[in-house]
Amino acid sequence: MLRRRNLFQERYNHFLTELKNEILSGSLKPGEFILPENTLSEKYKISRVSVRKVLAQLVDEGLIEKIAGKGNRVKPPAEQIARQTIKLAWFSGSYEQEVLKTIIEHYEASHPYVKVELDILSSYVQELVGLIEQGSGPDLFFMSDAFFRHFMETDKLNLIEPYTPSKLTPDTSYGKLFDIFTLDGTLLAVPIHFSPIVICYNKTMFDEAGISSDDPIRTWDDLLRVARACTAAPNEDGMIDQYGFCFSSSMNRWPAILLQNGGRFKSEDGTRSVFGNERNVEALQFCSDLMYKHQVSPIYSHSSSYLAEHIFKRKRCAMILSTYYFMNEFRGLDLRWDVLPVPKKREKATLLLCGALSINKYSDKIKVAQSFIDFFVGEEAQTLLKRAGCTIPALKSVAQDNSLLDPDIHPEHYNTFIDAVNHSYSHRELGVTNEDNTIALEELHTLWANMDTAEDVCRRIEERTNRVLQEQRQGI
Repeated sequence: MLRRRNLFQERYNHFLTELKNEILSGSLKPGEFILPENTLSEKYKISRVSVRKVLAQLVDEGLIEKIAGKGNRVKPPAEQIARQTIKLAWFSGSYEQEVLKTIIEHYEASHPYVKVELDILSSYVQELVGLIEQGSGPDLFFMSDAFFRHFMETDKLNLIEPYTPSKLTPDTSYGKLFDIFTLDGTLLAVPIHFSPIVICYNKTMFDEAGISSDDPIRTWDDLLRVARACTAAPNEDGMIDQYGFCFSSSMNRWPAILLQNGGRFKSEDGTRSVFGNERNVEALQFCSDLMYKHQVSPIYSHSSSYLAEHIFKRKRCAMILSTYYFMNEFRGLDLRWDVLPVPKKREKATLLLCGALSINKYSDKIKVAQSFIDFFVGEEAQTLLKRAGCTIPALKSVAQDNSLLDPDIHPEHYNTFIDAVNHSYSHRELGVTNEDNTIALEELHTLWANMDTAEDVCRRIEERTNRVLQEQRQGI
C-alpha cells in the first residue's frame, strides 16, 4: 500500500513540476491552451481528479486561467506573480561576466516568469561539485573543457543532465566544440563560446621594425626572423627593454607549438605516452632556444602562466601566444594590435579551448534550465556576446558575421579563427588529462630554467605518464 501511494505521489509531482516548468520556460506561451484533462490523465498516468487538482493549483498561482467551455489557458504574467528562480553558477575568472549579466536581463525580459540568480564561485569545480552533491547546487553551470576533464577524471559526470539543443548543432556551430563535451554519443555540455590559440602582435612595433602586415609569419623561421627584428639591443646595463616574442609556459599556450611540429602527447589509442618522441623534443627545444640561444624572449617567463600577456599589454614585447578570451583585456588600452595564425613547422595546427553550459541532474527546474541554454545559444544572446568583446560565439552565423565587428573592440584579422578552428585540437582530443598536465608542468620547470635538455625532460614526462597509466590499468 505504501509503495502504491509513493508511486501516485511521484506521478502527481512529476505532472505538476513538468507542466509548471513548461509554462515558466516558455514552452507553453501566454494565450496557449493546455492539453485536455483526459489527454493529460492518460499521458501522466494519474486520475482526472488529480489533473484537476494540479490545474486548480496553477490557477491559484496565477499561471493559468480556466476558460468556460474551452479549457485551461496560460495567463500573461502579472506584476504580482512571483518569478520562478533558477540558479546559474559561473567561475570568477571569466571575461564574460559583464555581458553575462546583460544576457540574463534579456532572457528574463523574454521569460517573464523566470528570474536567474547568478552565483560566482572562486574555487570553482570543488565548490560546484560539493554544492550539487549536498543537494544545494545550481540548476545549471558553466563548464570549460578543463572543468569537463575534471568531471570525467573524478567520475562526476553522473551529476550532469544531458541536453542537446535543437538550434545549435555541429552544422550550425563547429563540430570540434561538440566533440569536447560528448561521451558515448551523449552531449553533456552545450558549447557557448570558444577560442583557438593564435598569435597577438603589436602593430606599432612591427611598423618600427619594418615588418609589413602583408608579410605573414608562416613558419618558425619567419617567427624567429620577426622576433629578432623587434627585439631591442641591450642597453649600457645589459638590459633588454623590448623583446620580439614572449614565450608562455601555460598548458593552454605552448602545446600549440608542439602541435605545429606534428608532436603528440599520447599514442593514437591513448594507452601510452609518446612524449619523448623527437618532434616533441624539437618543438620544446625551439621554445627554450627563443629565450636562451636567440634571446628574443624573456628567460623568466616560466614563472607565471600569464606573464606574456601582461608584458604584451605594457608594450614590452611584440608577439605572444594568446586566446580570444584574453584579448578582451586589450580593450581601452593605448595599444595597436592584431592577430596571426600560429606559424607551422611540419603541419598547420593549434590548441582549442571551449566554454559550455551544463544542467544539474538533480534540479527540479530542468526544463527552465534548458530554456536558458536555448536562449544563450540563440542569435540574440550570441550577438550580445560578440558585440561585447572578442570572445567567439559558438553559433557560426554570428561568429562569422562581419557586420558585428567593431574596430574599437575587435582586431582587423578577427576572422583568423575561422581557419584556425579547422586545424585545432582540444586537450581531450589529444588524450591529455589534468594529471598529464600536472606532470608536464612539474618536469618542464627545469627546461624553462635552462637546467635540462629538452630530450631529458621529454623522456621523464613520458616515463612518469606511462607509470601513471600502468597504475590505472592495474587499479592501484
